[in-house]
Amino acid sequence: MADRGCPLEAAPLPAEVRESLAELELELSEGDITQKGYEKKRAKLLARYIPLIQGIDPSLQAENRIPGPSQTTAAAPKQQKSRPTTSRDERFRSDVHTEAVQAALAKYKERKMPMPSKRRSVLVHSSVETYTPPADLHSAPPDVTTGLVEHSYFERPQVASVRSVPRGCSGSMLETADGVPVNSRVSSKIQQLLNTLKRPKRPPLKEFFVDDFEELLEVQQPDPNQPKPEGSETSVLRGEPLTAGVPRPPSLLATLQRWGTAQPKSPCLTALDTTGKATYTLTYGKLWSRSLKLAYTLLNKLTSKNEPLLKPGDRVALVFPNSDPVMFMVAFYGCLLAELVPVPIEVPLTRKDAGSQQVGFLLGSCGVSLALTTDACQKGLPKAQTGEVATFKGWPPLSWLVIDGKHLARPPKDWHPLTQDTRTGTAYIEYKTSKEGSTVGVTVSHASLLAQCRALTQACGYSEAETLTNVLDFKRDAGLWHGVLTSVMNRMHVVSIPYALMKANPLSWIQKVCFYKARAALVKSRDMHWSLLAQRGQRDVSLSSLRMLIVADGANPWSISSCDAFLNVFQSRGLRPEVICPCASSPEALTVAIRRPPDLGGPPPRKAVLSMNGLSYGVIRVDTEEKLSVLTVQDVGQVMPGANVCVVKLEGTPYLCKTDEVGEICVNSSATGTAYYGLLGITKNVFEAVPVTAGGAPVFDRPFTRTGLLGFIGPDNLVFIVGKLDGLMVTGVRRHNADDVVATALAVEPMKFVYRGRIAVFSVTVLHDDRIVLVAEQRPDASEEDSFQWMSRVLQAIDSIHQVGVYCLALVPANTLPKAPLGGIHISETKQRFLEGTLHPCNVLMCPHTCVTNLPKPRQKPPEVGPASMIVGNLVAGKRIAQASGRELAHLEDSDQARKFLFLADVLQWRAHTTPDHPLFLLLNAKGTVTSTATCVQLHKRAERVAAALMEKGRLSVGDHVALVYPPGVDLIAAFYGCLYCGCVPVTVRPPHPQNLGTTLPTVKMIVEVSKSACVLTTQAVTRLLRSKEAAAAVDIRTWPTILDTDDIPKKKVASIFRPPSPDVLAYLDFSVSTTGILAGVKMSHAATSALCRSIKLQCELYPSRQIAICLDPYCGLGFALWCLCSVYSGHQSVLVPPLELESNVSLWLSAVSQYKARVTFCSYSVMEMCTKGLGAQTGVLRMKGVNLSCVRTCMVVAEERPRIALTQSFSKLFKDLGLPARAVSTTFGCRVNVAICLQGTAGPDPTTVYVDMRALRHDRVRLVERGSPHSLPLMESGKILPGVKVIIAHTETKGPLGDSHLGEIWVSSPHNATGYYTVYGEEALHADHFSARLSFGDTQTIWARTGYLGFLRRTELTDASGGRHDALYVVGSLDETLELRGMRYHPIDIETSVIRAHRSVAECAVFTWTNLLVVVVELDGLEQDALDLVALVTNVVLEEHYLVVGVVVIVDPGVIPINSRGEKQRMHLRDGFLADQLDPIYVAYNM
Repeated sequence: MADRGCPLEAAPLPAEVRESLAELELELSEGDITQKGYEKKRAKLLARYIPLIQGIDPSLQAENRIPGPSQTTAAAPKQQKSRPTTSRDERFRSDVHTEAVQAALAKYKERKMPMPSKRRSVLVHSSVETYTPPADLHSAPPDVTTGLVEHSYFERPQVASVRSVPRGCSGSMLETADGVPVNSRVSSKIQQLLNTLKRPKRPPLKEFFVDDFEELLEVQQPDPNQPKPEGSETSVLRGEPLTAGVPRPPSLLATLQRWGTAQPKSPCLTALDTTGKATYTLTYGKLWSRSLKLAYTLLNKLTSKNEPLLKPGDRVALVFPNSDPVMFMVAFYGCLLAELVPVPIEVPLTRKDAGSQQVGFLLGSCGVSLALTTDACQKGLPKAQTGEVATFKGWPPLSWLVIDGKHLARPPKDWHPLTQDTRTGTAYIEYKTSKEGSTVGVTVSHASLLAQCRALTQACGYSEAETLTNVLDFKRDAGLWHGVLTSVMNRMHVVSIPYALMKANPLSWIQKVCFYKARAALVKSRDMHWSLLAQRGQRDVSLSSLRMLIVADGANPWSISSCDAFLNVFQSRGLRPEVICPCASSPEALTVAIRRPPDLGGPPPRKAVLSMNGLSYGVIRVDTEEKLSVLTVQDVGQVMPGANVCVVKLEGTPYLCKTDEVGEICVNSSATGTAYYGLLGITKNVFEAVPVTAGGAPVFDRPFTRTGLLGFIGPDNLVFIVGKLDGLMVTGVRRHNADDVVATALAVEPMKFVYRGRIAVFSVTVLHDDRIVLVAEQRPDASEEDSFQWMSRVLQAIDSIHQVGVYCLALVPANTLPKAPLGGIHISETKQRFLEGTLHPCNVLMCPHTCVTNLPKPRQKPPEVGPASMIVGNLVAGKRIAQASGRELAHLEDSDQARKFLFLADVLQWRAHTTPDHPLFLLLNAKGTVTSTATCVQLHKRAERVAAALMEKGRLSVGDHVALVYPPGVDLIAAFYGCLYCGCVPVTVRPPHPQNLGTTLPTVKMIVEVSKSACVLTTQAVTRLLRSKEAAAAVDIRTWPTILDTDDIPKKKVASIFRPPSPDVLAYLDFSVSTTGILAGVKMSHAATSALCRSIKLQCELYPSRQIAICLDPYCGLGFALWCLCSVYSGHQSVLVPPLELESNVSLWLSAVSQYKARVTFCSYSVMEMCTKGLGAQTGVLRMKGVNLSCVRTCMVVAEERPRIALTQSFSKLFKDLGLPARAVSTTFGCRVNVAICLQGTAGPDPTTVYVDMRALRHDRVRLVERGSPHSLPLMESGKILPGVKVIIAHTETKGPLGDSHLGEIWVSSPHNATGYYTVYGEEALHADHFSARLSFGDTQTIWARTGYLGFLRRTELTDASGGRHDALYVVGSLDETLELRGMRYHPIDIETSVIRAHRSVAECAVFTWTNLLVVVVELDGLEQDALDLVALVTNVVLEEHYLVVGVVVIVDPGVIPINSRGEKQRMHLRDGFLADQLDPIYVAYNM
């Protein structure tokens, strides 16, 4: 084998030089020497053999020499003698392949991909460079999306030149779409990502018809140029007949009895310890006598409740370590003699062994209740407290029997088991782990067992008293068939070499062959590879005694390189080329084929060099040109004697394949397994397949067994295997073999990164197609940069050689992948961990953009339909126009009270006069005690004092704006009415947070400035804060307007209370920051203010005798109205609970509701969430304290968003125990243009819930579906429409009215609409559009306000208060928040809900887009090392449920996603923080 792509002539290099080279290679692979040192020493060693050319580096010069023959020096060694690998890499070492990969990579320029960023704490080894993206954007952008065309030129990306800047440096700034300046580090990475994705994807999307609703996934059309099989149909290949001749014993047990009595001294099995010493030799006599003792004990000495514990045919587990073949053999034959069925399994070392649960499932389904083991092994098993062997997860309860001699009873002289007759039924059960990770038991009958022994004896030419060395696991597969069963039939002597000895001394098996003059040896290609690495200094070994070296994993196409290299080195030590005999086997069919030496009639061995591209289409094309992507396979010999073999198609009916087509090998023989124990369905499919010809005629009169091996029949009727069904990954229409992909990855400088060559490749199904996942163990010393570089090279190599994209490439720390029993990686367990998010990688690269080519076609907007045809369309469809209204308000003129109550200042004075001592407000603190109250007259007097102070101290005139910066309380309410009393316009502002001035104070300053406030009213404490040193650091404190504190204002009356000239005069300004980060103030006139109070009064039936509890912030929207306005208007008593107080006493609000027997209560989502999370486990305690919520008629969540059903439902469920009525909880809906559109109130039907199709919503359509149907989304009605409010659904673009159940913008008309935005620059267009919109057709007279929310109306079967049918309004989401992706409209909350469900450690999630990339920010509630597990899960779930490819996954700490006081996520703030690199993320993954 050529070394490092550097072919050397084989002949002239003496053995010692070759060994020194191997040693050197080993040092490099273990990291004991640098690359430079390696090249230096290597050049020195080779100097004598390669003529030097002046001035050229010898290591380079070697590269340019003509390649020698393919059998050159030893395969590149990978391990030191003392610790050989447990890896799978040895099977994949091929020079031709390594050269091919290097050549493919050379085609790529060094591409730059955006490297993921990690926080320092997550890095094990990090370099400063990790923090800066690859610097210059003007080098060729990375191209992972196109086919491998060499780009000799490249376009310059159209961006400002961005140099990467480490944290804290100022660099050139980019601006986002909104003109937000951003730090260039993140932007440059995203820009790189965009450049990477600019190139078109490989498979062009086919045209296809998109049905109105269904989004069809792209079905990959077959490529017209793909290779198709052209050969004739194959036929059944018949093996030679089993020879008759010698009288055969009727059963294996009869043979054992014969040898045990006639030849008791002849050796049967020699066991070795880890130093290679023979510890015990079992003779045939001993085997016979001990098996008899065991059989007798099992049948006669074990009882339960005076019944024998076991009866013939029962299954018994055999739990023996790999180092104890003697006891295993005794146990196995003892069970056979007792007519019990042995089920050999691995020793469970811990309670959490990989795959142990599935083994338990197998034992349970086999009804195993007894396990046999040795004394030593039993002592080593995990124990429970009682000292008994622990019960393993998923295992049935087992009794353990130790079978060492002293525990067994000697049978009486007259006791003889049946040995002479041929038995029927099952002989033993061999376990097999399927691709999905489930463990099944293959049953092998007595007849099959006998037939297998005969066929192997004939095929391998075994003769009496031969010696066989066995390196394989003797519990199953070839190790069991040759080393335990067939050996006994022929009275052979087996030398069993334990795995631990091979790890300590890889040469041990060769030494034993030499020592025992063994005629046959049973190994895997791994063992040959290991011995190559360790053969130095072993001059005296000779392999001349061997006539057969059986390579048990010959079915792995990559075993050929180990065979070649082994022959190459050991030919000089007496190994004859014809001795190497690869064989193919499968658990279902046992041995399928084996190569035989010429003296046993075998044809000469053959090799085939096949095109990988052809193989991916299942077609055999011999690749004569030295192309890059070829697979070299060797034959696995001829069909077994007495067997018939055919090759059938993989999918569907088992039709025979054509001669040049790869199919599944099927065997019909008396020597195959008979069933999967207890699984009738798949047994029929696998063990009773009926291959048919193209015409549908069965090819044989007996059924065949499917082997799970993929291959074809070559010249001389030799069988060739190119892969296994278990390792098959089907992407689109092409098939790839996991082993081939591993080989390609290993050919990319594995020494530097991959720990011991440990790589797992498997596929996961995402969006109806297999996606390839590659997981490798990273060497502890590999740096972040290097690993990322390696990952990108692996992607390129696999793309180049296999023409397939890798969906996810993950690196995990060394030694963390689950191990299979004898080394190797437990693939199905690795896959399980990947899907469950418990793999804990330290590096991840996802490439969904390249791989996922079957997304639905981006939606083209249909041409707009004209207004008239829309109306007609709705009429024809029988749809009514979607409009609805609340109850009619009685005309103002008729109502004396409404006229009297036009101005709130008048109302307060009237109440102070008529009911002076009626309490209006009670304010509670965290302890639940009342800290301040206000009766009508107290509030009136306090308002007068404020008005006097404003006029005298503040020297304000009528119409001036005043900012009220108060904590929630009665002071705020008094200040508000004080402003009305003197004709000023109040603006309520949330005070800055003392612990967080930096972010909260600028907002206060901004509102004060934008609202043009002439004065700030506040308390002493806040005044100090506004003028403090800390405040000066955040804002310019010199520019505050007059600040008045109202704590100690003198008791003064105002001469006269101001009365507005008309109800349309401005009463107050309502400022709030929207979730999209826009600060908007709206103007509320006196008429709108009193109309709002009147509507709420009617809907909630509020009277002076009522008490309501409010747990809301009093600064804007409905919260402000309920807190400051409604009590004064309706005269009811409000119990005020500031939400901040809940932080120190979560149960405050609910206790207050219970204590004051409030029928109506209001809260926000954040309050509801705090109660649900904080009181979940405390309902019992609250009940003890007497909290009773049965008084509540309606509990309303004040919101400006789609109702959060999950939260309201869990709240209802949780507090049902405290008497909360099931139907009490509902939501309200308001927005900037109208703060209260819907409110459940006390009368009217309960809120209804409908389920809509999420896919239809993306197309702005509403399709109602059944609960639980796929893609269904529950939507709850947002309360009842308030009296006097009219709502219509309008098309967002044409502004025409829409039909029932159409998604459009909600427009509202009502006397309490705000009169407009109060903006500094007076953006009149914005104002006119939002507050005075008219429909483009239909009712074009009514003036509407546009809410900016999407929703739909639906007429229900329910009756409303006025007796008509009830119209329900469903809010879907804010129009500003929606994401336009692939021509469709997505609501962030839907994507976020999917992501939160993806893994238990996702605490919160927010999504936004930037330059068409979807960015998902995830809060991790778990350990930082688990962060990277989320990358793949997030990408998968968004693809599966929303057909979107995630561009960037950002993992942050809990609490990073900003949330406003209403509990809404502020995604734009988050976006700006991300782009300005202020989030301090744990990990940022840029998906390719």
